[in-house]
Amino acid sequence: MRLLPLLLTSLLFTAPAGAQSTEVTVYKSATCGCCKNWSQHMAQNGFDVTNHDVKDLISVKRQHGVQPRLSSCHTAVVEGYVIEGHVPAADVKRLLRERPDAWGLAVAGMPIGSPGMEQGNVKQRYDVLLIDKQGNTSVYASH
Repeated sequence: MRLLPLLLTSLLFTAPAGAQSTEVTVYKSATCGCCKNWSQHMAQNGFDVTNHDVKDLISVKRQHGVQPRLSSCHTAVVEGYVIEGHVPAADVKRLLRERPDAWGLAVAGMPIGSPGMEQGNVKQRYDVLLIDKQGNTSVYASH
């Protein structure tokens, strides 16, 4: 009887058979610490992260349709969506649940307090923008 509670507890914390984490491919500079931190944030939130250190991020951004005004220090791709910059994992998960007909999400620049840009208790307010396939933006989340 003592094993039953232990068995039930272990079942609660075990991923279901066949469950897979969502793959995220990140393009970044080899020397960017905040990009590494963002990748860790995504991994800690259940994503399977593959980092590609590239020398020419501008070409990667152009290839993925990132507008200069929305640019940040890294570009990621997840299930056909482009994720530009320090977008929180929770917003990416919401995007994947809702599946809007969109290009992706962006956090322009590098706001302090966003995932990967933590500076203690200092936090700037920032918006996560949803970008439609015509390049129009709307606020998807505010932090």
